Amino acid sequence: MSASNEGTARQWKSPLYEMTQTTPTVLWNDSAAISELTYSIEHGAVGATCNPVIVLDVLKKDMATWKPEVARLIAQHPSATEDQIAWMLVDLLSVRAAELLMPAFEQHKGRNGRLSVQTDPRFFCNKDALVEQAVHFSTLAPNIIVKIPATSVGIPAMEEATYRGVSINATVSFTLPQALAVAEAIERGLKRREKEGKDISTMGPVCTIMVGRLDDWLRTCTQKEGTITDPGYLEWAGVAVFKKAYAIYQERGYRLRLLSAAFRNHMHWSEFIGGDVVISPPCGWQKRINASDITVENRIAKPVAPHILAALTKLYPDFVRAYSEDGLTLAEMDRFGSTVVTLRQFLAAGAELNAIIREIMVPPMA
Repeated sequence: MSASNEGTARQWKSPLYEMTQTTPTVLWNDSAAISELTYSIEHGAVGATCNPVIVLDVLKKDMATWKPEVARLIAQHPSATEDQIAWMLVDLLSVRAAELLMPAFEQHKGRNGRLSVQTDPRFFCNKDALVEQAVHFSTLAPNIIVKIPATSVGIPAMEEATYRGVSINATVSFTLPQALAVAEAIERGLKRREKEGKDISTMGPVCTIMVGRLDDWLRTCTQKEGTITDPGYLEWAGVAVFKKAYAIYQERGYRLRLLSAAFRNHMHWSEFIGGDVVISPPCGWQKRINASDITVENRIAKPVAPHILAALTKLYPDFVRAYSEDGLTLAEMDRFGSTVVTLRQFLAAGAELNAIIREIMVPPMA
């Protein structure tokens, strides 16, 4: 067997590659780091997502590569603040990663091959700022998709940005009410474009459900409220919400896909196989999955066990809110536990990124 054939054979043994070749479920990499994205593409990935935490992580892991780039940006823009330089860096990182995905973008006619760029988390309560930044990001490359948080302000911003031709990836999203509000907003934006004869043929919107972050929040509730449940039950909370949202999306014919993110266990991949969905694990999780013997089989329609749903419903009011269509109003989405925790983390990552840029702009005295 030739070296190339051996490589193909090894690739086929990868569960993720097998999934991408035999089911409608697609793989996006949860990072814009070039080395990680390259590995993911080799195993069938046709997209990538990014957020402030990921950008910060990329910079920390590969400072040797990015510090000279930051210094160059500073030299080119001597009057820029550290914040402005940080967002220029985000633009640069995004453009480079997007180039790797252009073949998939062209092959899939815009539905895949996309690189997600996240709007500034400080704009989560400013619709106009979110829309304008989304439009800016969409000009960086043809295959950019823009993340906007599923908040009371972010959801109307998604409609407007969609109307302006921006493909949206809803983020900071954990619940069924958020997923449905996002879908309705995207549909309104698409219909407005269609009514005016504007093209939507290459748009590829998605709605992320950060399944693991819902699980995390319910664990926090367990500690706060002093409750206890059977081991493993909390691992199914995000899965249950995702599966219910998928069934409703299919029933109602929404023109966007769900995306699974915030991996905490393999079920955040394996339970969604077979669906017309995106799974977006970090590269480390992809390597663990590819080294496993978990079978690639259709599980998306397999319901979560009734006794697990009953236990979660009995013990966790926030699971009921997350799992019910009317569990949260638009305003209540902003104060849902997972939303608050995630927004605070994204804001902290942005502040830390600015601090790193500041150290390069004004290095300490020798």
